[in-house]
Amino acid sequence: MMKKLLVYLVLMLCFQNVFAQSASPVASKALFGNNSKTGKYADIRGFKMYYEVYGTGKPLLLIHGNGGSIENFKNQIPYFAKNYKVIVADSRAQGKSADPADSLSYEMMADDLNELLNKLNVDSCNVVGWSDGGIDGILLAIRHPEKVRKLAITGANLWPDTTAIEPGFVKMIVAAKDSLSKVQQISEVKAQEKLLNLMIFNPNITTADLKNVKCPTLVIGGDHDVILPKHTMVIAEAIPKSYLWILPNSGHSTLVVYKDMFNQVVGDFFKTPYRKQKGTAQLE
Repeated sequence: MMKKLLVYLVLMLCFQNVFAQSASPVASKALFGNNSKTGKYADIRGFKMYYEVYGTGKPLLLIHGNGGSIENFKNQIPYFAKNYKVIVADSRAQGKSADPADSLSYEMMADDLNELLNKLNVDSCNVVGWSDGGIDGILLAIRHPEKVRKLAITGANLWPDTTAIEPGFVKMIVAAKDSLSKVQQISEVKAQEKLLNLMIFNPNITTADLKNVKCPTLVIGGDHDVILPKHTMVIAEAIPKSYLWILPNSGHSTLVVYKDMFNQVVGDFFKTPYRKQKGTAQLE
């Protein structure tokens, strides 16, 4: 049993470093994700969602990825809080937002975020989503289009197979799931299993669904991302008002490794009106 648990822990460490936004060490002035001065809980659709708010101005929602938390945006919060009211939360069953229920879906999390915005009296906002947070952002824009003014996503996928995700990574998360099934089913194990199931069997978004994303969208990925660049291109091509940005020599953690460039480009995207280049403008 201990050997199986050790295998599982090693797999989960690899998993978190690659996909759950285990950010590189960067000094932060605030304890993002554990800030007693700004942190609050909201009753959201059957669980208590932990969230923090920084800065003033137009609202900006940051959505972390699978197994992540508010802390993953420590490189973005100080930058954007200079000009925006930054809203960042621990998603259902992650971080401080405990949820013992068995079910978990991206649709549930998108609806959770919509309800959080309602409670904060936010009628619309800009959105940044990383990894699974990008999926949540897409679904928020589809299911609650009035809430999303502009959307920037990095490392998101539409479906969970090897046409979208690097095959070796798919094998790794399936192996982690298999290891989990062989250890004692304590609450912590069940929680991790729920998050792995989410990635193994979801999302199930079609390119036709993306036609319902009406807001301008910046679709981002690394050229060595575990989300295949060709899949990132599929997403950009299917969203009516989209820009595509593939970062060279970058994996999944675009907003960590290239944090300064990421923040500037995304910030400029939010400030600049979307334009569709046609005719001779395509030569610019």
